[in-house]
Amino acid sequence: GKKSKKLFWVPAIAPLISVILSTFFVYIFHAEKKGVQIVKHIEKGINPPSVTEIYFTGDYLLKGVRIGIVAGIIALTEAVAIGRTFAAMKDYQIDGNKEMVALGAMNVAGSMTSCYVATGSFSRSAVNYMAGCKTAASNIVMSVVVFLTLQFITPLFEYTPNAILSSIIISAVIGLIDYDAAILIWKIDKFDFIACTGAFFGVVFASVEIGLLIAVSISFAKLLLQVTRPRTAILGKIPRTNVYRNIQQYPEASKVPGVVIVRVDSAIYFSNSNYIKERILRWLTAEEEQLQAAGLPNIQFLIIEMSPVTDIDTSGIHALEELMKSLQKRDVELVLANPGPVVIDKIHASKLASLIGEDKIFLTVADAVQTCSPKFSQDV
Repeated sequence: GKKSKKLFWVPAIAPLISVILSTFFVYIFHAEKKGVQIVKHIEKGINPPSVTEIYFTGDYLLKGVRIGIVAGIIALTEAVAIGRTFAAMKDYQIDGNKEMVALGAMNVAGSMTSCYVATGSFSRSAVNYMAGCKTAASNIVMSVVVFLTLQFITPLFEYTPNAILSSIIISAVIGLIDYDAAILIWKIDKFDFIACTGAFFGVVFASVEIGLLIAVSISFAKLLLQVTRPRTAILGKIPRTNVYRNIQQYPEASKVPGVVIVRVDSAIYFSNSNYIKERILRWLTAEEEQLQAAGLPNIQFLIIEMSPVTDIDTSGIHALEELMKSLQKRDVELVLANPGPVVIDKIHASKLASLIGEDKIFLTVADAVQTCSPKFSQDV
């Protein structure tokens, strides 16, 4: 069916043919007596109405609400995740709000007909996808077929082996595994690859819910790590320009004599303020040790490039104050370059600007260097 469009009907009818043949052979040879697990007896007919059995009072109300909230969150997360997977394959958009409304309406209606909590099924969606279904009309057809099956022919499925049902799902899901995407994720971000493999093995060996929980937990740990351990970099001047960039990214960039320029690539909050302060001091210590070993003059200015710092809180302000006190003991002056509007407003509101000195806050790193090391600014 994949090789020839004329044979598209082969994979479409393959699951049904597999069920019919396997059920027939199990019935003929009585394979259930030789260890083959079968579906066994299925109740005929549809579920009875249950509107009269819904209660909004009683001892189990609060417990039901708690279970409902948890089940709803998991169901919505699973449905949106599955929907986005197939949306990416078919290049269409998923509206999470509409998904939530649809799931809610479906479960409200289902609760009146003895249904359990339902969500978007990964296995059924995979089978639908591999069978070539393209629109929601396939669900209508499937619902009608299931209804007729439950009403009239459930006894025929008593001997259907569980293995054939599993094989239909497995064969459909295997086609959804994208090896190239996994390799690309490994090349781009190792942490994302760990989340990907965690979700994969969680789904394979446990359930979709466990796989999602593993992936979300790993992603949340990555987010916390990025927030609490933001990147910092030493900047140098690109030759024949007034541009200052990371010296590790641009080896040709030259350091400013007597000046250390550090860029902080994150907002400064209580969760990372102490780390940023200690990291800056470590940069300064390393530079001083290199200068002493080379017999060069000591550091006189520390310039912090703050353009990536989108926000700062009280802990961040205190961290800058403590940093300034540590620098004063080393006879090093603190200079700030290009703080954003939110940051500069908070710096003025906290009186940190007057503590540092209004003349130590500059529009750009180049302006700061021109004031702190005018000879270098002119020569390079």
